[in-house]
Amino acid sequence: MSRKRPTVADIRAMKGKYQFTMIRVETLEELEAAEKAGVDMVSVPPQMMVLPHFREVAPSLFAVPGVNFFEVGTADDFVHWAFALYKASADAVYCSASLATVKRLADEAIPVIGHVGLIPSRATWTGGFKAVGKSAESALKIFDAVKAYEAAGAFGAEIEVVPAEVAAAISERTSLFMVSMGAGTGCDCQYLFGDDLLGQNRGHVPRHAKAYRNFAAELDRLQRERIAAFSEFAADVRSGIYPEQRHVVGIEAGELRRFLDGLPVS
Repeated sequence: MSRKRPTVADIRAMKGKYQFTMIRVETLEELEAAEKAGVDMVSVPPQMMVLPHFREVAPSLFAVPGVNFFEVGTADDFVHWAFALYKASADAVYCSASLATVKRLADEAIPVIGHVGLIPSRATWTGGFKAVGKSAESALKIFDAVKAYEAAGAFGAEIEVVPAEVAAAISERTSLFMVSMGAGTGCDCQYLFGDDLLGQNRGHVPRHAKAYRNFAAELDRLQRERIAAFSEFAADVRSGIYPEQRHVVGIEAGELRRFLDGLPVS
């Protein structure tokens, strides 16, 4: 049975009543898998969002395109960027730029999801890639950031690597749709990267990640098979085994004679 794609109003109405699921997908195959698996939301690269067949692949997924703010530019750049994505059927946009930029987008009725806690593009301000909000002072700063997003007109905020108790308390005290990445179940949505979920991340695996498959091992196996196939092809060419007669096009004997007779004498 087909699903209806949720609206911002639908999602707001479900706050505190339902745990949404969200996955960062990087390929159309992953997008299709999320749709068929019944995932609620996807974070996607902007270039995927504008593909003409995006909604054929993912008719019911609430889609949030996003990149780091410095890849977009100024507030004016963000508005043009967001309009193009919204026209392409994006449901919201991710924006970790300034509150002034968030407000510009919100003033144009673009649903915006911000970012609090560990913000990778700004991790130097909070001590690097580690948990944020483990002291009362730090936790209160996160709460203040959430309320600032609220005042700026944002629709939601990703809250990353924050103590579960802190995230839950903040989520209870805001109207924002709170997307948890390593911040516990007291928020409105659980978010994982597809690379981590599929077990194909070869770098640092964050604490909150859970691998449901081991794609890295399968990709290694496929690479070994790829190398073996290429090696066999090269060996066949060098030994004369390839191409065989079945691999080439033939010509009738009479036509071949006529062709050869038509060639200049060498």
